[in-house]
Amino acid sequence: MKNYNNKFIYSIGFLILILACSTKKNNFATRNFQALNTKYNVLYNGGVAFDKGLATVQSQYIDNFWEVLPVERQQPLSIDKKDGDTPKNSDFEKSELKATKAIQRRSMNIDGSEKNSQIDEAYLMLGKSRYYDQRFIPALEAFNYILYKYPKSDKIYDARIWIQKTNMRLDNDNLALVNLIELLGEIKLKNQTFADANAILAQAYIKTEQKDSAIFSLSKAVQYTKIDEEKARYRFIKGQLYDQLNQKESAFSTYQEIIDMKRKSPKIYSIQAQTRQAMQFDFANGDTIKFLEKYNKLLLDRENRTHLDILNHQLGLTYDKAKNPKQAKKYYIKSLRCKSSDIYLEASNYRNIADIYFYGTKYVLAGKYYDSTMTKLTPRTKEFNFIKKKRENLDEVIKYEGIAVANDSILNVLSMSDSDKTKFYEDFISRIKSDEAKQKILDDKAKIKAANLGNVDSGKNTAIEEYPSVSKNFGTLPPIPDSGLNNFSNKSNFYFYNPATVAFGKIEFKKNWGDRILKENWRNSLLASTSSNIEEENNINDIEKEKEISKTKTVDSKYEAKTYISKLPKKQSEIDVLVKDRNYAYYQLGVIYKEKFKEYKLATNKHESLLNKNPEERLILPTMYNLYKIYEITDIEKAALMKAEIIKKYPNSRYAQILLNGVSENENKSPEAEYSNLYRMYKNEEYRNLIPLIDKAVLKYSGDEIQPKFELLRANNIGKVKGLIEFKKALNEISLNYPNIQEGKDAEAFISKDIAAMEALQFNLDKPLSWKLIYRLDCNNDSNAKPLLEKLTKFINKSVYTKLKVSTDLYLFEEDFIVIHNIKDELQAKDIVSILRDYKDYQITETPIIVSSDNYRIIQIKKNIDEYLKDPKKTAIPVAKKQEQVEKAQETFKETPEAIKKLIKENQNKKSIRSMTPPGSLPVQEMQENDPIINDESRSKK
Repeated sequence: MKNYNNKFIYSIGFLILILACSTKKNNFATRNFQALNTKYNVLYNGGVAFDKGLATVQSQYIDNFWEVLPVERQQPLSIDKKDGDTPKNSDFEKSELKATKAIQRRSMNIDGSEKNSQIDEAYLMLGKSRYYDQRFIPALEAFNYILYKYPKSDKIYDARIWIQKTNMRLDNDNLALVNLIELLGEIKLKNQTFADANAILAQAYIKTEQKDSAIFSLSKAVQYTKIDEEKARYRFIKGQLYDQLNQKESAFSTYQEIIDMKRKSPKIYSIQAQTRQAMQFDFANGDTIKFLEKYNKLLLDRENRTHLDILNHQLGLTYDKAKNPKQAKKYYIKSLRCKSSDIYLEASNYRNIADIYFYGTKYVLAGKYYDSTMTKLTPRTKEFNFIKKKRENLDEVIKYEGIAVANDSILNVLSMSDSDKTKFYEDFISRIKSDEAKQKILDDKAKIKAANLGNVDSGKNTAIEEYPSVSKNFGTLPPIPDSGLNNFSNKSNFYFYNPATVAFGKIEFKKNWGDRILKENWRNSLLASTSSNIEEENNINDIEKEKEISKTKTVDSKYEAKTYISKLPKKQSEIDVLVKDRNYAYYQLGVIYKEKFKEYKLATNKHESLLNKNPEERLILPTMYNLYKIYEITDIEKAALMKAEIIKKYPNSRYAQILLNGVSENENKSPEAEYSNLYRMYKNEEYRNLIPLIDKAVLKYSGDEIQPKFELLRANNIGKVKGLIEFKKALNEISLNYPNIQEGKDAEAFISKDIAAMEALQFNLDKPLSWKLIYRLDCNNDSNAKPLLEKLTKFINKSVYTKLKVSTDLYLFEEDFIVIHNIKDELQAKDIVSILRDYKDYQITETPIIVSSDNYRIIQIKKNIDEYLKDPKKTAIPVAKKQEQVEKAQETFKETPEAIKKLIKENQNKKSIRSMTPPGSLPVQEMQENDPIINDESRSKK
């Protein structure tokens, strides 16, 4: 009977289980079974995967405390994931899969109503998984489905918050703002959901630059959230917003709230709050002792060891603010040694150290630290470009500072008396000897270390390490004997098992005690002297010999003052060059500090020093004007005095006219307008007229920022008039004088690419597409130029060759070419020469040069027509025709143009072949297109 009852009970239970598994039955057992299975089976496993994926995302996220923190810690938006529908994170993919499985298999949608109370949780998990996987459009669909199908769900507010978070990730900030304000008006309970809504609303306010409203919402979020990490984060964001609003007291008290949380707050927020408070400390009026005591306590706290990079950097900033660069540099270096994970913090340390060296005039070190700064910054950002430009300008500063320091030093020594010069160099020699002695000690230590490499390889403990007192006075180690003892010493640290230390021990013993006999009372020198008298006498003799030898030895010239004195310049011309270079360096430094670095104090110092050094006349007026412009910013009274002095001493100068007429001086008198006029003449090929005007402009604007432009314009004009060799020389001079200015860089690039290609050009023997006839004219005797040009023009107007053109081309300063262009081939050129020479309307006796168009380009670039004429294979001097051919040509030309057409056509037997121009070669007419001096305005006009 009992077995029968058990079977009955099992059967009933199994039947109930089968009925509960159905998602089509709406009863108590089915609803609860499906909800229970969904929650503790499918959604539980999905939740575990979701938490794992969320932990991965948050571990990868690094807060940037240099900017206002986002309310939500999440990786920046990835463009390729914004609209995608393919999961990228395997954990979120698993979570999404579990949520989808719960919806598909456990949903009880009966009569249009969902009976499984966990399905809304499944949709929420589905949307959150897609959200953190940065697939926002599919996430919105999941969240909106909750609003659509489950309006009475207890997760409805959570779904609405997640919708607005998703809208903000899609940059729909204003929509999110309106919806969140509406949502907060509907939430009745002041719980965690209310705190989350306020936090997200604050984020929307921050994105729309409504900082006051953001602070209010963050205060609400801090008040109602139950999570300590969120409280600390929201408070820190509040403090950052107060800082941006310049409400220092409110920011200080907000940061103090984080500090007062103690261990409830994550350490990073507490440390950052401490540094933000330190930024507000006033070294001039504050209690410095109390501040340093508090900060040193933070540095010594063991719990802060992982954040010493931040603390040291902030203390460096504080000392920097207090104008104590030595201490500031010390703490910046300490911060760098902490190996921070904050890349921008490292960049800031490098940049600040570079600035300290820069203002300390240690420009080489400053340049190295600026290089390190750029390695830590994101390329193409505003700050990166600024540092890069500053670093490039620093090369020029290093150059001119080196010239100024070196020349000042030499001139200072030259001004001394003979005795003072000797004393000066003797002190210098003493420093050399001291440095060499220190270096020798370091070298000896290095040799000791090298001699013990055998022990170092076998173990950390060597005899030197075991007995540090022994190694203090050791000299150079002797070679280690190659014996079996070395192998044994690898297994033991005993002193006498190390041959190196034994050898040094013997040396040290002999230094201290001399030669002693192995016997009792060996310390007693009287007992030991009997047996060692002979050796001691020998030692004395050796010492005396060494002294005699040392006397006869020649002293190294670098240890004699006369060596250096003899190298000082003697001639006045050499001294004048030093003075001139030094003065120009001072002027350039003043201009660089003023124009490129905006360091008016340094610029003033250089310009004022220059005026006190009696500079050459050409530098005085520009220096005074630059000082006037600086004084306008730094000292109005000095500016007025300098203005009056310029007008009084140089009333007719350009600078005086600017000061008298104000900024709106005549445009034609400004450097920019003058450059434009000269450039316009260059474009119009007025090359000869440009030469004196450019030379005058270069001299007039010497030292001005626009001077390199005039120099480059002059170089291009030289190329047109004098050819490739002189053009290269002029460009090379610009590249050397202005290596860090754009014109200098353009000149260098043109030399390395275009000039090299032009130099490689050779006369082309192939038959080109077109030819030219060249008549050479001496510009000093151009009486034949006008009649010749008239005859050629008359011939072209009557000729059957419709494409012919004539022009007068500049060749050299004293020579021109009259050129007939567009001749089809060499045979046609010879026919034209015959007609021009023999036909009675022309009878031009000058013999022209027949040259291909490609070779003509080379002639104009290299100015080497004489070289072309020396090679008979390349020249095409026309041969005289037979008399009957001439007469026939004259007759046919008289009768009809068609006759000469026929004659020429008969002589054309071969087709012309185009001659390829070598890569990089440019005709003179096209050089302007590659002219590096063209400014933006000229380019736009072209």
